[in-house]
Amino acid sequence: MRKKEMMAMLLAGGQGSRLGILTRNVAKPAVTFGGKYRIIDFPLSNCINSGVDTVGVLTQYQPLRLNQHIGIGIPWDLDKRNGGVTILAPHVKGGGDSGEWFMGTANAIFQNIEYIDSNNPEYVLVLSGDHIYKMDYSKMLEFHKANNCAATIAVMEVPFEEASRFGIMNTEENDKIYEFEEKPANPKSNLASMGIYIFTWSRLREALIEDSKVHPDSDFGMHIIPKMLDEGQTMYAYRFKDYWKDVGTIESYWQANMELIKTLPEFNLYEDFWKIYTNSDHQPPQYTAKGAKLSTSIASEGSEVYGEVYNSVLGPGVIVEKGAVVRDSIIMENSVIGAGSYIERCIIDENCTVGENVKMGIGENIENESKPKIYNTGITVVGDNTTIPSNVEIGKNCVLYGNTVESDYPENRLLSGKSIIKEGASL
Repeated sequence: MRKKEMMAMLLAGGQGSRLGILTRNVAKPAVTFGGKYRIIDFPLSNCINSGVDTVGVLTQYQPLRLNQHIGIGIPWDLDKRNGGVTILAPHVKGGGDSGEWFMGTANAIFQNIEYIDSNNPEYVLVLSGDHIYKMDYSKMLEFHKANNCAATIAVMEVPFEEASRFGIMNTEENDKIYEFEEKPANPKSNLASMGIYIFTWSRLREALIEDSKVHPDSDFGMHIIPKMLDEGQTMYAYRFKDYWKDVGTIESYWQANMELIKTLPEFNLYEDFWKIYTNSDHQPPQYTAKGAKLSTSIASEGSEVYGEVYNSVLGPGVIVEKGAVVRDSIIMENSVIGAGSYIERCIIDENCTVGENVKMGIGENIENESKPKIYNTGITVVGDNTTIPSNVEIGKNCVLYGNTVESDYPENRLLSGKSIIKEGASL
């Protein structure tokens, strides 16, 4: 069998619970980002731009939309006979009568050893499917080979006061790792793991098999990396100094989208030499009607603006009707903002309908102690396929899901700091 130098294993099965209602029906890597993209587009595009043409995508939680989006990998030029993209879900093993969920990051790779072996790689690149960044993995591989590593771990410098939130790499002067600490109370270093690893496959394969006998929930940070370090295997930290964002919370997701619409964004979606590819159906051009206003915003293909849009991100097929005003908000694919409505600092998921003369995201930022902390951000969030009736007012920190009707709202039609969760739904 012809040996492949490096292949990628992309971990895309996470529930993303800190994104709340946005991941109720969809895995975090499949959440829309920047209008027409989905979060997983970024690591997939990094792979093909880096010359990595064999990618296994490990799915688990709510995989349908993610699988439909990836398909056979055509948008990323990953529809190849020798390699390409392969969806890897938990499955029944030969001779068994039951399947087994992926129990940890390393366990997910362990369960797919046969798939990796079938591609006969020298090196395996392990990625998370839920971060926003551009990275040339080929340069990281050169670093890995130059240092004759068993493992190379991508790291970023973080403020020391935040280091206790991360897995921290303690290194010698040449960045050789001598110790890994998971969320240390008193960090010795500020080199935070990005969850991007290159392993020499023979070394990782052996470690996965040995560790599986002890830890059925085997995890890279908790088990595999400390094990390999204890054995004296060579590990180096690879410093990354460009834009990288974990959009794992409502606030960080909103903030990262808002950063895209700056005049000179730190993270640039428009560079020809490092394109971000996505699976987008053919859409008509974006349309702005006479008298409409569109300022400092991203409006995706097929969107129609008849009202006013400021500092916002509109997905494909979004309609902002006449007299409606959208400010500092994210409106996802195929949602409609009714005539005369006012939307401020909101995230509205796919296929939603906001009635006429609705006011949303208004008033004081009243926190609700009965709701999870993730929602107390001043941002109002509307889950996918939700209908909001006309002539209601909705404050900040509200969470709406389902086909709400006027009787769901207080008599004064003002909803403030409270959730509407329809029967059968849960956070």
